Amino acid sequence: MSTLDPLNYADYIRSRIRTVPDWPQAGVQFRDITPLLQDPKTFRVLVDVFVHRYMDQRIDLIAGLDARGFILGSVVAYELNIGFVPVRKKGKLPYSTVAEEYELEYGNATVEVHTDACQPGQRVVVLDDLVATGGTMMAGVKLLSRLGGEIVEAGAIVDLPELGGSQLIRQAGIPLFTLCDFAGH
Repeated sequence: MSTLDPLNYADYIRSRIRTVPDWPQAGVQFRDITPLLQDPKTFRVLVDVFVHRYMDQRIDLIAGLDARGFILGSVVAYELNIGFVPVRKKGKLPYSTVAEEYELEYGNATVEVHTDACQPGQRVVVLDDLVATGGTMMAGVKLLSRLGGEIVEAGAIVDLPELGGSQLIRQAGIPLFTLCDFAGH
């Protein structure tokens, strides 16, 4: 593909995501975004889609979910000239934190943000690499909302709709934007 049709960015991005069968456990089709990051053109297209989406929405902060959400989120925040908030796994932040526990496909986990991660009324977009069950995304949304952040939208590169996360997020009243989706797990 020598030029990118702006109407086909979803197909362009989807075609560059690697599927790794049976990882991290048998039956899982892991959607690996690292090929998107390794190719400079694809990485730029990926970032530009999100930057153009949010550049006129008066966003104050981008929150990225540990760990792949840090990659996309920090670059989008930089390009928008706004702050970045890391939503980390429990025990990784050095300052005073607030925490939210959530369920994974295979257990429970906890994420945290610093207590000063956002101020009341700040407009926040929460980004990650993909939406599966929606637990991580909803935990991040709850944490930032608890600090007074106004969640403008949740966003991800990939949606795995059969796992129910995108439906859960939308049912919670959070707008969700994803670039592409994959059937199955």
